[in-house]
Amino acid sequence: MGAGECMAATDDNNPLERVPHSKPPFTISDLKKAIPPHCFHRSLTRSFSYVLSDLAITAVLYHLATTYFHHLPTPFTTLAWLSYWIAQGCVLTGVWVIAHECGHHAFSDYQWVDDTVGFVLHSALLVPYFSWKYSHNRHHSNTGSLERDEVFVPKYRSKVPWYSKYFNNTTGRILALFITLTLGWPLYLAFNVSGRPYDRFACHYDPSSPIYNERKRYQIFLSDVGIVITSLVLLRVALAKGVVWVVCVYGVPLMIVNAFLVLITYLQHTHSCLPHYDSSEWEWLKGALATVDRDYGVLNKVFHHITDTHVVHHLFSTMPHYNAMEAKKAVAPLLGEYYRFDETPFYVAVWREMKECIFVEVDAEGKKGVFWYKNK
Repeated sequence: MGAGECMAATDDNNPLERVPHSKPPFTISDLKKAIPPHCFHRSLTRSFSYVLSDLAITAVLYHLATTYFHHLPTPFTTLAWLSYWIAQGCVLTGVWVIAHECGHHAFSDYQWVDDTVGFVLHSALLVPYFSWKYSHNRHHSNTGSLERDEVFVPKYRSKVPWYSKYFNNTTGRILALFITLTLGWPLYLAFNVSGRPYDRFACHYDPSSPIYNERKRYQIFLSDVGIVITSLVLLRVALAKGVVWVVCVYGVPLMIVNAFLVLITYLQHTHSCLPHYDSSEWEWLKGALATVDRDYGVLNKVFHHITDTHVVHHLFSTMPHYNAMEAKKAVAPLLGEYYRFDETPFYVAVWREMKECIFVEVDAEGKKGVFWYKNK
């Protein structure tokens, strides 16, 4: 399939065919019945096996980098570090995904285990676990809603910033992509950039942020404590080993993790074939189906299939990742044209979506309350 094509769960694949916006002829109960019951089973042993496997690979890569790289000739040292950064960044993205799964209570049957594992893993990657868990779960509760979705909320034509026209060219898109992949995640956490508008300042680190209710304030503070502890550990290591050492071993891989996180999320929810809804048309099931599975090649497995089973993940977020592929295959025939899989290489797709998906508006002859991405 070439760039710009959307693949449905049927044999009739039409380029950029829009996902239907009408009420689906099936219910969430119908979809659940189509999936083998064991797919919903969360195995503590199996879940931990993925954590240990990822951490073991991380440790091996760390050992190779810190033990052998400095013995290599200069040109090979540079190549070795580049390979380490990419490989470690990809593996740690898998760790990030498992922590994200903990936030959905998809790791085990025990909430305290999920929160403990998620808190440790996310804190180690400088992610405020509970803070992001709650805002992300609100995203799942309001996907596709122009008023209540939490992240990558499309702008109406009238709300597009005046300066965006200066980025609507090759140079501008390259700059915008660079800023998005390098600063997008910290800007979102700290200043709610690309997030849902609130009536006052919203920040994932602020326990009094409007993102959270009073009952969750202490957990937001606990998330901050996790970030502070990790930061202090990094500071101690930097004093002992040097700042450059910390940047090379930890900092650059973390930047790659953050870049993939933003890229994956952006591509899951940004596509010209996906509808968005205002309050007059939005329903939870329609919103959950307004997302797209993507193909990242071998990285699908490294990222624990969060990339190519995202539709099923939105339908059943407590399902563990290791059962998601089987569930997707079981439910795809029932989803039919409501399911979209775009096999365009992600590095091609992100350029296309940045060019084509600028704002949303209702078609001239379209249904009021249903909005589509456009670029002019």
